[in-house]
Amino acid sequence: MWLTKWREPKTELDRPLMELDRFFDELWTDRFEDFFRMPSLLDWTDRPLMAWHPALDVEETDDAFIVRMDLPGMNKKDIHVSLDNNVLTIQGERKREKEEKDANYRCSERFYGTFRRSFTLPSQVNPDQIKADYKNGVLTVTLPKKEEAKAKKIEIK
Repeated sequence: MWLTKWREPKTELDRPLMELDRFFDELWTDRFEDFFRMPSLLDWTDRPLMAWHPALDVEETDDAFIVRMDLPGMNKKDIHVSLDNNVLTIQGERKREKEEKDANYRCSERFYGTFRRSFTLPSQVNPDQIKADYKNGVLTVTLPKKEEAKAKKIEIK
């Protein structure tokens, strides 16, 4: 369900229109969106309607921004981190394990294929000191802040 601004009906004639509007919003978000996002019991090998977007967290500390992205089951060589024109791009490909010819899957919820996530960096980031580390299925990209952007404590006299 999407967050929408609450609108108070101005007249009794507005109420049915608002109900109809809400009906179509819920129809789309509750039924169609879940249909395209959820794995199907049909045998879709490449799932063209589904995109894989690995989960991530972005944390800000006094010294840096830290991006952590869950990439379980991937090899480090299949993950690429780049910086171009102040845009950080993380992309990669999770390859399907060897396929079993006689396998009889009833449900397959694991995602395979390529992904790409891009972020425009804030001006506080020092692009020369960006570091990336991949450990236990989690990619951690540390984006240190420039010295002048770091918070400074001012002593009160």
